[in-house]
Amino acid sequence: MISEVTTAELRDALAVGARLIDVREADEYAEAHISGAELMPLSSLADTVGSIGVGPVFVICKSGGRSAMACEFMSSMGIEATNVSGGMMSWLQAGFEAEFAQ
Repeated sequence: MISEVTTAELRDALAVGARLIDVREADEYAEAHISGAELMPLSSLADTVGSIGVGPVFVICKSGGRSAMACEFMSSMGIEATNVSGGMMSWLQAGFEAEFAQ
């Protein structure tokens, strides 16, 4: 069972320096992303997971599905990963700050 947080809880965690991994593809990330989020697409996570360290990290995708899979994978590698419930869709619907493509 992976742990989850709401987007409001993520916003609070980011305010105190939490680390955020975005597992969407590069084109999705370019459209809109949370400032400071590290792009690490799920499709290449097996190759890049070693750069994460032990955590803790928060993991986000578009709606929460891919990030949940990423959290399960990271947990199996000994990384403390927490899924962001609702993903970027929920973050943007809440009106929280994001960086958008120009």
